[in-house]
Amino acid sequence: MSKRKNGQRSRKYSVRNRTVKATKKYKDTIFRMLFENKENLLSLYNAMNHKNYTDADALQVVTLENSIYMGMKNDLAFILDMNLYLYEHQSTYNPNMPLRDLFYISNEYQKLVVQKSLYSSVLQKIPAPKFVVFYNGTKEIEDVSEFRLSSAYECQTDDPDLELRVTVLNVNEGHNQELMEHCQTLKEYAQYVAKVRKYTSLGELSLEEAVECAVEECIKEGILAEFLIQNRAEVISMSIFEYNKDEEEKKLRKAEFEAGREAGIEEGREEGRIELLKQLIQRKLSKGKSIDEIAEELEESVTVIQNLISECKIK
Repeated sequence: MSKRKNGQRSRKYSVRNRTVKATKKYKDTIFRMLFENKENLLSLYNAMNHKNYTDADALQVVTLENSIYMGMKNDLAFILDMNLYLYEHQSTYNPNMPLRDLFYISNEYQKLVVQKSLYSSVLQKIPAPKFVVFYNGTKEIEDVSEFRLSSAYECQTDDPDLELRVTVLNVNEGHNQELMEHCQTLKEYAQYVAKVRKYTSLGELSLEEAVECAVEECIKEGILAEFLIQNRAEVISMSIFEYNKDEEEKKLRKAEFEAGREAGIEEGREEGRIELLKQLIQRKLSKGKSIDEIAEELEESVTVIQNLISECKIK
């Protein structure tokens, strides 16, 4: 999710001589803007659960506006059919979602039972949770996959006492087509994202121009047309922000990989040096040399030589 930390200066973008300013305390995503609309959210719920509800007011929205973890909040949370659904949009592959959802659901349950006693003999009923991530990043993943909280446990067990499963749905264009056909808004959102990527990948336009072209093309083709016309400036601003955020995260992951590789190389060099020292120590011991003599010849301290002898049990 693309969110802002409190107090951070708003960003401005110039789009064809218009100034677009993001003013929200926490930056929304286009996905969240679309599905904050109850009609769209009910359509998504129906498509996900093979239902045909028509009363959007039956949705009890409980999105955690004030539940912030690491500068982020969950996208959409609502109760229907005595179940609690937490829907999250992600443009980056994030296997830590189960842990994040654990924090979210804990906060939500605290809100639901705040007026009830957890020390009474009466069982306090709570809605069953359902966790879903709608993923539209560039990493290739299956149409449907799953993250598990237990995967993060340092000590793995076949039957963990605490488990939390998150269903991950690939909502890029061309994936989960049955779901897309039953939720037109989700389908058109995927088409919009694909067009933004198409124009930004050409390399012939600035980022602002690429997003503008994608918006104009979608409006002409009737893709999210009413939404884009009504929210054009904010959508362009958010698309630029999300694209830049994704690019920065890619750079960060690349830097982390390079740092890890360099650390691995240095570690390998040190391991090789230690192994060579052990071999040289073995040879010199076999020739009857003392530890002091070996330390002097190898230009190492007596302590280092003694430790290596002890480690390898060299006699």
